[in-house]
Amino acid sequence: MKDAIAILAGGGPAPGINTVIGTIAKVFLQSGYRVIGLHEGYKSLFSDDPKMTDIDFELADKLHKQGGSALQMSRHKPKDEEFKVDFFTKYNIKLLVTIGGDDTASTANRISKYLNEHDVKIQNIHVPKTIDNDLPLPEGSPTFGYESAKQEGVRIATTVYEDARTSGNWFIVSAMGREAGHLAFGIGAACHYPMIIIPEMFNKTDITIRKIVRLIISAMLKRKLLGITYGGVIISEGVFHFMSDAEIESTGINFTYDDHGHPELGNVSKAHIFNLLVQRELKRIGLKVKSRPVEIGYELRCVQPVGFDLLYCALLGMGVKKLFDQGITGCMVTSDQKGDIAPLYLKDVEDANGKVRPRLVNIESQKAKMVYGFNQQYITLEDYEAASEFVQNPEDYDFFRILEWEPFSFV
Repeated sequence: MKDAIAILAGGGPAPGINTVIGTIAKVFLQSGYRVIGLHEGYKSLFSDDPKMTDIDFELADKLHKQGGSALQMSRHKPKDEEFKVDFFTKYNIKLLVTIGGDDTASTANRISKYLNEHDVKIQNIHVPKTIDNDLPLPEGSPTFGYESAKQEGVRIATTVYEDARTSGNWFIVSAMGREAGHLAFGIGAACHYPMIIIPEMFNKTDITIRKIVRLIISAMLKRKLLGITYGGVIISEGVFHFMSDAEIESTGINFTYDDHGHPELGNVSKAHIFNLLVQRELKRIGLKVKSRPVEIGYELRCVQPVGFDLLYCALLGMGVKKLFDQGITGCMVTSDQKGDIAPLYLKDVEDANGKVRPRLVNIESQKAKMVYGFNQQYITLEDYEAASEFVQNPEDYDFFRILEWEPFSFV
C-alpha cells in the first residue's frame, strides 16, 4: 500500500490554514505520498468511519490562498481511552500533521506519547495555529493567522474609531483572546486607542469587573480634561478567563449555563456586557458620556491571509516535510524571522498536566511599557484637581491605583 500522511485541523479557524494544507500536500505529493485530509479533527481520527478527503495537486493549488479551512474543524478533545491505532495501520500512515492551538497541540502531545508506548512508528508534527498568538513559540515568532486577524481587526477598529470621532461617542470594543491579550493589544496599539485592557496588565492585582469599568471611565475622564468628547476602549475577552463564576454573575447579566454550571460566555457579547456596566456606573456618578458596544471576533477568523501569513504558512508547510525527512516527531514546526525551520518539542512546553503552556503578553517588555507609558490616556495623581469637576473621588479612577502599579516605574 502507498505510504500516506494525514492532516487534520482542530479548534477554531485562523487565516492560513488552507495555505498550510495546500503546501504540505504539494511537497508530499511530489515525493509520492498519498495525502489524506481528515474532516472533524480528532473526532474523525478515532471514529470507526472517518470522514476523509484525498488531496491532489489541483485541490492543493486551488485552496492555498483561500481563507477558512477546506477541512472541517472540530473542538473535540478525545479522552485517552478513545485512542487507537486502527486508522494509522489501515491507511499506512507515516505522518500525522495536526494544525491548531494549545488544545490541539496538547492532544497531539498525548497522541505522540500513546503511539510511542504502543510501538507504532508514525511521526507526529504539529503546526501552531491561533489568532490568539498564545502558543509558546520563540520570542518574536507569531502563531500563523495572528497577523492576518490583527490586520482585519485594525481595519474594523480604525473605522469604529472614526465613527467615534464623527459622532462624538465612545465605543467599547471587545476582541477575541481566550486567555491572552495579544490580539486586543496589537489592534489597540496600532489604532492608538486611548485605553487597552488585557488580562496581563493585572499582574499586581486581581481582575474584577469593577476595576475594568473604572479603567474605562479613567480614559473617558482624561479625554474630557483634554477637551476630547470621543474615544475608544478595546478589551480582551481573556479577562473573563481569570474571573470566578461569582464575579461574572455579579454583572447581573442573564447567562445560559453549560453542563458544569458555568456561565456560557460564548452566547453573549462581551462588549455589550462592559458597555452596559459602564453606562450604569456613568449614570451613578452623574457623568454624561455616550458609548456603544462593538464585538470583534468571528469576523477575523476566515479572512483571506495577508502576504505575511501566505509566506509564513508556506514555510511552515515546507518545514513539516523538512522535519519529517529528518525523522523528527512529537514537535511543533517553527520558522524564525530568517525563515529557518526548527522543531519545538511538545514535551518541552507542557505543564504538569501535559497541557501546552500559553504565551501571554510580556507586560514587562519595552513594547508594552512604551504603549502603556506613552500612548494611553488615563487619570493620574496630577489630574485629581481638574477631574474633581466631574467626579467626587478622582482617586477611584487613578490608573496606577487601580492596577497597583508604581507610577511610571515601567517607562
